[in-house]
Amino acid sequence: MSLQTSFAPTTPVKTQSEGDQVETILILRLSGEAFGLSVSMVHEIMDPIPVTVVPRASAFAPALINVRGAVVPLVDIRTRLRMEPSRKTESARIVVLDAPVEDGLIRLAILADSVDEVIEVRWSDREPIPDLGAPWPEAYLLGVTRHRDGIIVLLNPETLFRPNLGPTQQM
Repeated sequence: MSLQTSFAPTTPVKTQSEGDQVETILILRLSGEAFGLSVSMVHEIMDPIPVTVVPRASAFAPALINVRGAVVPLVDIRTRLRMEPSRKTESARIVVLDAPVEDGLIRLAILADSVDEVIEVRWSDREPIPDLGAPWPEAYLLGVTRHRDGIIVLLNPETLFRPNLGPTQQM
């Protein structure tokens, strides 16, 4: 049985100033690290399903899945974030997204080690990525925010899901 959660699209709530915007974020885990994506992009969350590996496809989008009759690319964001490939775990989930790509949205899916929770983030609380010590390319990140005793790395969907980045853009 698959865990399927649909999220209604949300937009940042404007309060007193642009820096006080609040956005709802889905926290997912990749290799033990917490990453955040806007809930407004999330179409659904599913248990892992069979994948069809595409011969000679890029490491970034190596497979396709069937989501309710629609063929959806399975994107491995670990390649962009310079992380090791995922290992199958009982808590793994597929997050189906409507991601911004060029002039529109494209439905795609990513594999997460787990999906933790949904939180609200005030953009004025966002901090820049430290100059030293962050192993992920800055081009794919919006910053970090603190949550409980940890840090959530906020992913930048505008760059993370863009196909065919050239070597100068990959960092």
